[in-house]
Amino acid sequence: MTEDTQVKTNAKVPALVVSGFLGSGKTTLIRNLLDEAVRTGIRVALISNELGELGIDRALLGQGGKAYVELEGGCVCCELADDLIETLQTLKDEINPDRIIVETSGAALPFDTQLNFWRDPVRDWVGDDMAVVVVNAEQLLEGRDLEGTFTDQATSADLLILNKVDLVNADQLEGVLTRLRAIEPDAPIVNSRMGQVAPDLLFPPDLGELDRNGPAPSAPAHSHEHFETEIWSVEAGISISKLEARLSQPGLLRAKGFVETDAGTHLVQVVGHRIELEKVEDLPEASLANRIVLIRRS
Repeated sequence: MTEDTQVKTNAKVPALVVSGFLGSGKTTLIRNLLDEAVRTGIRVALISNELGELGIDRALLGQGGKAYVELEGGCVCCELADDLIETLQTLKDEINPDRIIVETSGAALPFDTQLNFWRDPVRDWVGDDMAVVVVNAEQLLEGRDLEGTFTDQATSADLLILNKVDLVNADQLEGVLTRLRAIEPDAPIVNSRMGQVAPDLLFPPDLGELDRNGPAPSAPAHSHEHFETEIWSVEAGISISKLEARLSQPGLLRAKGFVETDAGTHLVQVVGHRIELEKVEDLPEASLANRIVLIRRS
């Protein structure tokens, strides 16, 4: 086994939960992410709880289709939770993916799905996780089906993707955003056309990757919004309260890095409005100390 293979085997695997009603554009979003992964040589494992909706060519994922699994007969957030854990572990053992995407059914709650990532044995290797809910701008404009499950999904999202904004005019878009913000006042909202979202926003690059390859493009060609990637150097010994205050900045959507605080070394992750600090014993590389990747609106 080469050193590179050993590093990859031991690396944490980021996970993305994609939720949204039928017609919101979540399938298109996932297809775009898979296309980008193929283009850049990233190995993605996909678990779909939306039977028959994705219609993806298994060859797109490689590994003879083993990287694509459909789970049916319930929701992965509850009835199929054990099946989800078993499937995740099988994918880890057989595919060893760089990323995992879980597409939930239209009735599933993303946060409940995320809780499964904390269960054994997957908690040992699943890394940072994020729940996005794709919202149809036209549906919001018309006020259709905004009670119950829609509200529950929106209020448990780390990031809301307001899709199909090209189907409403500027004045209507302002009304749509106001309505969505009334339902979920805290989660960041990203506008999108045709399910196009900057991949780095959903799967932020590691510092080592940026050091090797430089900043990634800010957004795909058809994206409605643009983002910028910055590496922030933090002073060693910073207090956790001061660090959290600095990370609570307007426009910041994602952040990831290692910081030597006054309470020890921590892995720092920001996902939407959620700030997480996990104490670690050792740094993967000394060069990663006190540097955080920030992704914000440009």
